[in-house]
Amino acid sequence: VMWVWFAGRWGLTMSHRKFSAPRHGSMGFTPKKRSKRHRGKVKAFPKDDPTKPIHLTAFIGFKAGMTHIVREVDKPGSKVNKKEVVEAVTILETPPMVIVGIVGYIDTPRGPRQFKTVWAEHLSEDCRRRFYKNCLPLVRIVALLCMLLCMSSRYCTARESLPL
Repeated sequence: VMWVWFAGRWGLTMSHRKFSAPRHGSMGFTPKKRSKRHRGKVKAFPKDDPTKPIHLTAFIGFKAGMTHIVREVDKPGSKVNKKEVVEAVTILETPPMVIVGIVGYIDTPRGPRQFKTVWAEHLSEDCRRRFYKNCLPLVRIVALLCMLLCMSSRYCTARESLPL
């Protein structure tokens, strides 16, 4: 009982760590919280090559899970050549994409600015409900850059219960 009284008097209580310790987790992965949405965004695109014809440069996909496979190694000179090994693999879900519109950008002194959005007319009722708001078809786009607005078809994946 006497020792507890002295410990409290000298500030040696158990309210904090007595010695320093390394931190738990990297600061590069902050904030540590649940994501707002489980679908990822395409944030990085490859450099545009003007010598190639116009084509799509990205395709949406997300990590659906992991599993393991047993495969035969075909690497001459290796110790495990022609033997079966177990490896971890990642399952990527790539649902079919539907193009829902085109966004035209014009060049301004402050950089590219959105000029006009043209929506497709063949959209499903779910997509129409989300995107269609007083859309006028544009006959001619005088644009510096055109980007496609795409939507993944969630009903064609194995996980049909994904929210929009």
